[in-house]
Amino acid sequence: MDLFTTQNLVALLTLTALEIVLGIDNVIFIAILTGKLPENQRALGRQLGIGLAVGTRILLLLFISWIMQLTTPMFNLFGNGISGRDLILLSGGLFLIAKSTYEIHDKMETIDHKQHDIEAIKKVSMSGVIFQVVLVDIVFSLDSVITAVGIANEIWVMIIAIIIAAGVMLAASGAISRFVEEHPTMKVLALSFLILIGVMLVIEGWSTELAHDLHLRNYIYFAMFFSFLVELLNMRLRSQPKDPVKLRNLASQPAKTKSGD
Repeated sequence: MDLFTTQNLVALLTLTALEIVLGIDNVIFIAILTGKLPENQRALGRQLGIGLAVGTRILLLLFISWIMQLTTPMFNLFGNGISGRDLILLSGGLFLIAKSTYEIHDKMETIDHKQHDIEAIKKVSMSGVIFQVVLVDIVFSLDSVITAVGIANEIWVMIIAIIIAAGVMLAASGAISRFVEEHPTMKVLALSFLILIGVMLVIEGWSTELAHDLHLRNYIYFAMFFSFLVELLNMRLRSQPKDPVKLRNLASQPAKTKSGD
């Protein structure tokens, strides 16, 4: 059997491109989480996070027959059949929504932001960050593997595509992380993007057919891509200071009002 057929090569290119696109949300989440680590640990955190994502995807591919069994409904909830895959997507989506909302609150509502950042870094550990990355990796990997099975018929094609996509993500993760950290508006946009991804996962977990009929993924990626372009234009057109304004720093605290106001 010839493995290097035109069909397999086309599937490899298509799947590689799709894995890179689907991996963007994973890289953003990893960049935001590792941004809380001490600076000398962030690169290692990103590498471990992406490495675990690749390992999770390959492991799931090797147990693909078991993965496909997860699509069998386990019980009914309000007349809707819920499978093991649905439970993973529902729980993962809710986690993403809660985590991203917390991060936005943490960035926007902290009064003494500099002191808060110092205290937050002291509290964050590498093991805690990796644990959260693994939880989200399982959700993103499950979705990625099921998509891969629908495109390619050969396991080796899927594994090579995942490894190539991981290499691209690993090479870009540092730049993405620095860009998100240096521009507060981009960080809020990235967190908003993760909230939308979480909502999409919840809807897919509840009803895959509904999510596909509504073309949710297309709308979400278009909305975020459009917002990203608009913000890039804003950054280019307006005069940017060398040091971007930090979210909720001491200088941005509201002035004390006079008594009786």
